[in-house]
Amino acid sequence: MRRAASLIPRSLRTQLSRAMATNAEGSVFDPVQAAPPLELWKVRTGFAQDTSENKVDLGIGAYRTNEGKPWVLPVVKRTEQKVVTDENLNHEYLMILGMDSLSSAATKLLLGEKSRAILENRAFGVHSLSGTGSLRIGTEFLSKILNYNTAYVSMPSWDNHQKILHCSGFSDIRQYQYWDPATRSLDIDGLINDLSTAPEHSVIILHVCAHNPTGCDPTKEQWIRIADIMQERKLFPYFDAAYLGFASGDLVEDAWPVRYFEERGFELFCAQSFAKNFGLYSERVGNLAIVVKKPQDKFKIQSQFNAIIRPIYQSPPAHGARVVNHILNDPVLSNEWKDCVKIMTKRIQEMRSALKLSLEKLQTPGNWNHITEQKGMFSYTGLTAQQVEYLRDTWHIYLYSSGRANMCGLNTKNVNYVAKAFNDAIRNVAH
Repeated sequence: MRRAASLIPRSLRTQLSRAMATNAEGSVFDPVQAAPPLELWKVRTGFAQDTSENKVDLGIGAYRTNEGKPWVLPVVKRTEQKVVTDENLNHEYLMILGMDSLSSAATKLLLGEKSRAILENRAFGVHSLSGTGSLRIGTEFLSKILNYNTAYVSMPSWDNHQKILHCSGFSDIRQYQYWDPATRSLDIDGLINDLSTAPEHSVIILHVCAHNPTGCDPTKEQWIRIADIMQERKLFPYFDAAYLGFASGDLVEDAWPVRYFEERGFELFCAQSFAKNFGLYSERVGNLAIVVKKPQDKFKIQSQFNAIIRPIYQSPPAHGARVVNHILNDPVLSNEWKDCVKIMTKRIQEMRSALKLSLEKLQTPGNWNHITEQKGMFSYTGLTAQQVEYLRDTWHIYLYSSGRANMCGLNTKNVNYVAKAFNDAIRNVAH
């Protein structure tokens, strides 16, 4: 060993010796602190590790069948098979803005083929990474290109909204009143009051339908009031359409707020996700729909999105996008897909009714009308963090500490069990 060591020049041996001493002292990563665990993963991990036969997952934000299983939509499965057996298929990069046929079909789905913006070539889309990616590139554009700095999200809202805005460069992120815990409904007056004092050109994040996490949507009359104040204050609407079809079962009905704003002459962004309504959670298929006043602005805007996307993810993935593209551009397949959306929505509505009925039969304290009045996957149950903890430890039922519960986690076998657990927690755990 001495002979081998002597073959190494003395200067290099000295450097190696110093490097070994440095490594012995510590690592460049020693200052890194573990980030706080995301509640999403805490709930998911807790449920996975629970060995109880009675455990129930009301936390996961995904559709489940009455058997508690993920559902691959039949039309999606058949289309996937068609896609992968296409002899012309290759795995070349897509364009930076993705598949034009997909973004065009998605934008028409949102606005309607006969919308003025579509007919006048003032509406177009950018195929992106589901809802999260569509939100990110859009907020990046507003921050870096238009120099917008103030944004509002609902209180409460999906927790990623504020994070996306912050990472995109917004330094003034505010909240507008949305949920009234006393009535367990929308606080429309508080919402209007907050928007009435918003600085001009503030970006307002609006949930199109099936609001996450409350499941509480404005009525059409309330949407008109929201549009009035936003037009008056010159506020920029940024819609998030993560659950299109999951509120009413009718995609046209659910898209009404965006279509109304377009008819009113707003320029707007709308992030569309096809994770939920196609059951393509891991495929990350989305679209950023854009409505402008001047058709000639389209090229300029697209060029800037090319520049924004290039250093982030280069181009979107293709497999799931090809499936959605095939379905949206085929009238027969599209109608079959819409029927699947209705099936999912109907099951959610049935579980809402079953839970409310069971709670009322148990004479559970409180009014439970909000369970069936809310829409989409989620219900803001009104349960406290302490009651949620009790449900987990005593009944093996998992949901977010905010009391948000995924109605898809309910089925005909566990809904009465969940109602009994809610009743127990409400009666025996202090608010």
